[in-house]
Amino acid sequence: MDTSPFLVEPGTAANIADRSTRKKVGFDGSKTEGKRLATGLAERLSELQRLFWADGRHKVLVVLQAMDTGGKDSTIRHVFHHTNPQGVKVHGFRQPSTLERAHDYLWRAHARTPGDGEIAVFNRSHYEDVLVVRVHSLVDEDRWRRRYRHIREWERMLAEEGTTIRKFFLHISHDEQRERLQDRIDDPSKHWKFDPGDIDERKRWDDYQAAFEEAITETSTEWAPWYVVPADRKWFRNIVIGQALVDTLEGLDLRYPPPAEGITDLVVR
Repeated sequence: MDTSPFLVEPGTAANIADRSTRKKVGFDGSKTEGKRLATGLAERLSELQRLFWADGRHKVLVVLQAMDTGGKDSTIRHVFHHTNPQGVKVHGFRQPSTLERAHDYLWRAHARTPGDGEIAVFNRSHYEDVLVVRVHSLVDEDRWRRRYRHIREWERMLAEEGTTIRKFFLHISHDEQRERLQDRIDDPSKHWKFDPGDIDERKRWDDYQAAFEEAITETSTEWAPWYVVPADRKWFRNIVIGQALVDTLEGLDLRYPPPAEGITDLVVR
């Protein structure tokens, strides 16, 4: 599947308001066929991740951002279902701690970037500091606007030091968010997911959309591109992200390290 329709080309506007949250762009199969494809991609990603870990020469950072209920946790659960947790590290970014607030805003993110042979998945990320910080006016505008440049250059440094970066905005509609929030209220098994503050945040929908639009436009670069992924259909979201990551790993010229000298002559007795 071609994932280029979801890519935000560097130097162009993200235009998220004009991008569908539901269209199955590039896929004309049924939901059943789509789920089967998503499973196959997850299995292929597992094979590649094992080789990636053995190769040990590369690092990959995956950034997931979305509106509330956008499906970040679900994406991680499905796309990385078959991978080895030794080599895939998931980091959730919530409200910063006292220690984190005492440092620059990139400090906590930098500490969680991947090492050699690792894939790091950011569930929310350093982008909260140009999203929620902007929407809630936690710092002045001049300060958060400077952060676009900081982020671009920080990601450039990571890329030049060997980290491959892929960023995904899980794009859901206003109606879909309403349904998902209501489901968390109606289903007792999902009450733990619901925070009354989510209703207040929903009232700021337009502000968040504007913040995402500008952040993605300003920071989709050749070294750290953004993908805007239609996410109303969870299974289609999994296909797009799974395919993008499979393509990424397949493009890294992965190989197993050479065996120890003389190993082919050994006989275990």
